[in-house]
Amino acid sequence: MLVIDKRGHIGGNIYTEEIEGIQVHTYGAHIFHTNDKTVWEYVNRFAEFNRYTNSPVANYKGELYSLPFNMYTFNKMWGVITPQEAEAKIAQQRAEAGITEPTNLEEQAISLIGTDIYEKLVKGYTEKQWGRPCTELPSFIIKRLPVRFTFDNNYFNALYQGIPMGGYTAMVERMLDGIEVRLNEDYLEQKQTWDAMADKVIYTGPIDRYFDYCYGPLGYRSVRFETEVLDTANFQGNAVVNYTDRETPYTRIIEHKHFEFGTQSKTVISREYSSEWQPGGEAYYPINDEANNALYEKYKALAEKETKTIFGGRLGQYRYFDMDAVLLSALDFAQREGVRT
Repeated sequence: MLVIDKRGHIGGNIYTEEIEGIQVHTYGAHIFHTNDKTVWEYVNRFAEFNRYTNSPVANYKGELYSLPFNMYTFNKMWGVITPQEAEAKIAQQRAEAGITEPTNLEEQAISLIGTDIYEKLVKGYTEKQWGRPCTELPSFIIKRLPVRFTFDNNYFNALYQGIPMGGYTAMVERMLDGIEVRLNEDYLEQKQTWDAMADKVIYTGPIDRYFDYCYGPLGYRSVRFETEVLDTANFQGNAVVNYTDRETPYTRIIEHKHFEFGTQSKTVISREYSSEWQPGGEAYYPINDEANNALYEKYKALAEKETKTIFGGRLGQYRYFDMDAVLLSALDFAQREGVRT
């Protein structure tokens, strides 16, 4: 078995680097969460996970709200005390907006959490993240956001959740123990050479690039990170703070030490800036709107004709995958192919 990576390190986007004794998530926050016991037992073969629970905070022009949307959020927004009051407020705003069958993200959001929360905590953040008006985005995007009429601050609400102690890089190193790895190698630049070495190729890069953009490029969103070390022990008091107003140029600030309950005298933060992907840049999120999904179907048809190559991951299958879904897919494939895991 051989693993090649065009970057100079292993781990892909879950790569972590130690800075000031803090495991920094170089390519953005990655919190492992799953309800699948098989996946959880598998990753625990390679790392011990801490008890970190994702409980982001939303900052709207200095007003702080709880994420996920829950009774803390509703109380801060409207002063309501009971779930019944919160449900009534949302129902009132849904009726006032006249939404019966949501056709886009804006309508879906208002139907789920009302106009006030949409305007303050969803609209600006989402339009920064995706670079287009919420009225032009598909409704399914917002369905991933949990809405609860309890005081539960656990964003994912998964049965198993945490961060690998010592960072993801150490976990991936254990996964790759005994496997040859070659870094700074672009598979597509020497495709024939690599293909000649293998009976099967698992390709996790952009599917449109694999086929030389023959139908044109798919749409992606990219992310730029500004990371800095601060001479303070605690910058924001939480690992993840989303900036939900449209005017703040970044979408969120990550304070990495809080992922592992760090007590270091310094801290490391990363500001995240979302942007439209350009060829040659790093593609992070597929834009699964109607036009891009139709274009992907053309590339998928080509991929299904490939006899040696299997396309996997977010970029290879052009869909948003959580880490546990990627692992489950890989484990299923390995089982079918009789590969030892």
